[in-house]
Amino acid sequence: MQPTLIGPTVTIRPIAANDWTELFAAGSDPAIWELHPARDRYTEPEFRKFFDGALRSKMAFVVADRESGALIGSSRYHGYEPAFGEIEVGWTFLVRKHWGGATNRELKRLMLDHAFAFASTVVFWVGEQNFRSQRAMEKIGGLRRAGVFTRELTGADKPYFIYEITRSAYEGAGRALLG
Repeated sequence: MQPTLIGPTVTIRPIAANDWTELFAAGSDPAIWELHPARDRYTEPEFRKFFDGALRSKMAFVVADRESGALIGSSRYHGYEPAFGEIEVGWTFLVRKHWGGATNRELKRLMLDHAFAFASTVVFWVGEQNFRSQRAMEKIGGLRRAGVFTRELTGADKPYFIYEITRSAYEGAGRALLG
């Protein structure tokens, strides 16, 4: 669940304990989290919970810029359900310099390519107020499931939308959306 994935501009590799300092520096920008249900994740105590959870998951990655080698974000798989052929991609963040374009598409393409080797559906839980991520999901062909779903986060249930991409839709036209 944690291969190293290499694209034209990013390398996605398994997260390691010694990534803490650099990844916290990347994620300590309050603007990254302003629309996220965990708006205080830029603080050291909240980012520490996020980071430690990523390590425990054994399905998390850091995203490194291939040119500079700098860590520019992270993402992870979650909740693989073999009986349903479904896995989640989430907990993704990128530094603002890499927002709104090619880096997120490349990251998602690499993770989807890998996920569809064993799953038939990939889901993304997106906060109800996270309009930026909702638009990003729509740009890459994610279809929103009907309803609002809740997930416990920071001690309280938070509302989310679930977007999905199926292997057949991805192999049809969806992969082309990711450049």
